[in-house]
Amino acid sequence: MMIMKTFEKSFIKNQSAMEYLMTYGWSILIIAVVLGALSFLGIFNPITFAPKANPGSCQIVKNTQLGISNLVGSCNNQVPQYVAQFNGNSYVNVSIPVNTPQITVILWFKASTFSSGNPRIIANGQPDGSLDNGFELFVNNGGGSGAWCVGNATSLKNSYAGWNKQLSTSTWYMYAGTYSGITGNTTVFLNGKPIDTHVNAVNSISSSHPINIGRDPNYNGDYFYGQLANIQIYNVSFSSSTISSIYQNGVGGVPIDLQNLVAWWPLNGNANDYSGNNNNGVPTNVVFTSNWYNGYTQP
Repeated sequence: MMIMKTFEKSFIKNQSAMEYLMTYGWSILIIAVVLGALSFLGIFNPITFAPKANPGSCQIVKNTQLGISNLVGSCNNQVPQYVAQFNGNSYVNVSIPVNTPQITVILWFKASTFSSGNPRIIANGQPDGSLDNGFELFVNNGGGSGAWCVGNATSLKNSYAGWNKQLSTSTWYMYAGTYSGITGNTTVFLNGKPIDTHVNAVNSISSSHPINIGRDPNYNGDYFYGQLANIQIYNVSFSSSTISSIYQNGVGGVPIDLQNLVAWWPLNGNANDYSGNNNNGVPTNVVFTSNWYNGYTQP
């Protein structure tokens, strides 16, 4: 008799538990789905609630008579309000002639997919295949490899520094390339760390090709898919320690060498150049989105 009563109590408890799950299970499932969606959109990322830099809130003013440059506005390395979204047919065209024995190119990117070919993140000329003048930063399909190339058609030389590392389509990275015709070093960096250095005596790079952000200017293909922010170009080759310092400033970091800065496109709501050199870009099919925080963690 005691056994039957124990069994009945256990059965009643189990039945109550099942009724509870049946009654509230769908609610719990819906809440879980909503929380998952909010997490995917970056709602729980602390960056979501961090102060944002408005478009053009920080820029550089140059005094050509005195030969000095100054940062003006709110220049405290805040994360940007917007970043640029490239969807496979998007690019920014900038007519800047390139003629320099040294160069550093720095940018932040998050790929949405690693498309076929070699999607150019930023390119000027075609240095990789034809030994043409120019430079380019690109990522390969397959989710991993990428490269920084410089070339000189006159001397029939090019220099290539690459890496092969599996990347995520849900993570922001800082990508940089430096080149010095003085030392012959071409170095590529990922998240502030040198990945590869190639030594080749390319004395200088010189190109009349326009700079394209998001594709190669010589092709209709090789488009980049994803988001870009804070592109900086300098006419000096930075050291590894300097590149590391720039990475630590994060995606909203302002330029650190104003005298040698050639162009600065934060891509925060527009394609304007805030370096004081008026190298404004012309965007085509570029979307400036405020929903970009997912996958970004302040260094």
